[in-house]
Formats: sequence, C-alpha cells, structure tokens
Amino acid sequence: MLESPSQAILSIRGLHKAYGGNTVLKGVDLDVHRGELVFVIGPSGSGKSSLLRCCNVLEPVTAGSILFDGEDITAPRVNLNAVRQKIGMVFQHFNLYPHMTALENVMLALRKVQKLPRPEAERRAREALAQVNMLDRATFYPDQLSGGQQQRVGIARSIALRPRIVLFDEPTSALDPELVGSVLEAMRGLKATGMTMIVVSHEMGFARAAADRVVFMDGGVILEQGTPQEIFEQPRHERTRAFLSSVTTRH
Repeated sequence: MLESPSQAILSIRGLHKAYGGNTVLKGVDLDVHRGELVFVIGPSGSGKSSLLRCCNVLEPVTAGSILFDGEDITAPRVNLNAVRQKIGMVFQHFNLYPHMTALENVMLALRKVQKLPRPEAERRAREALAQVNMLDRATFYPDQLSGGQQQRVGIARSIALRPRIVLFDEPTSALDPELVGSVLEAMRGLKATGMTMIVVSHEMGFARAAADRVVFMDGGVILEQGTPQEIFEQPRHERTRAFLSSVTTRH
C-alpha cells in the first residue's frame, strides 16, 4: 500500500513511560513520515533511548499509543515478532555473535525468524552487506573487524529483514572517532534508498547534513522540532540554545 507523503508511517500520541516511580517520557507526540530521517537530540536522561525502545516495543508503554502503518502496536495481543521485523533497530553495542562470520550474523534472523531457505537467506544477507560496503568482509568473524565494521554488519543485519523503518540508538557512540565516518556513510546510503529512519545521536554535523527534521528532547518531552537550519541556527527554546552551545558541533 503506497501512502501519500502526508501520511505518517509512525504516529506517537501522548506517550508516557515510567520505570517504577521514575517517569522518563511525559506525553510525547511525534509523527514520522515515509522516507524521512528524523534526528533526535538532547541531553543524557532526556528520554531519547526510551522513546526508541517504546517504538520497537522493547519496552511496554505506560500510557499513550504508537501507531505503525495504522496499527496500534501498543495494543494487547499485537504480534510483536511481526512488528519487530518491520521496525529495525541498530544499537550502540553491536551484539554480534562472536562464533559466527559477518554473513552468518546477518543470515541468522532471516533463517530463524523469517524461515527463509538457506540460499535465499544468503542472497539477502549478501545484498544487505553490499549495501553497507561490507561484502568483502562476509567471511570475517567479529574479532577480525574494527568497531565501525562491526556496526555496519549490525546495520546490515537490521536491513536484511527489509524493515519499513530503522531506529538507530547512539550507533556511533561506542566507536573511536576515526571509525565514525564509515558508519555515518552507511546511514547516508540507507537514506538515499528512501529508508525511513529515526536516529538518536550526538553527531551534530551529521544531523545538520543529513536530517530532514531535528527533534530536541529534554526532561521527557519534545521541546521543539524543525529543519536542521531552524534548530541549529534559530532555536526558539532557551534549553535548546543552552544544549547546542554545550556540545561541540562536528563538521
């Protein structure tokens, strides 16, 4: 089903998330449109990662709703396995299986979750590795790869399932600075294919260059959002200005 540009692929309404007595999301409303790269910034503890984990139903929401492709994925008895195949996630830590090659790591979910026959799973896995420029490392084990290469395998693992949207939770924060560029390049390539992406990251230079929209969170709420130019050059909120002046913008 093709959707018009005005239709949100992901629609978050009144989202609250509490861990015991600690409420980390306090009524978040956010729409993400097909093909859009939404970049979420804000200080540590502002609720950014919790927001992503709720979007992938890794965390149950305390209140509110998340509609994905028109379906409320927070509803009881929703098929979480089916949802998670359509909503990919790339984590800060790569979580690759050390005893499996890059190719085998990418094939695993295709075989176990999507039940693809081995030849088809291998074809899809190679396709995904090629997309992030890692096909030449298909037979390498994780300990033979740099952190940046491992993260690109992690991205390939996510996109091999052909999700409708990919969530990135601090994908470069565990990397040495010189390895960050290759991961951002892979993400840029993914955006060029029309993939819908939500990225939580401190890579402000990448946000300026690649994002369609930047969302600033603090204290569990969205304080403002707009184009990179609006947020970085004309932030309306004092907290946004203070945050941006406290982080070193990478160019």
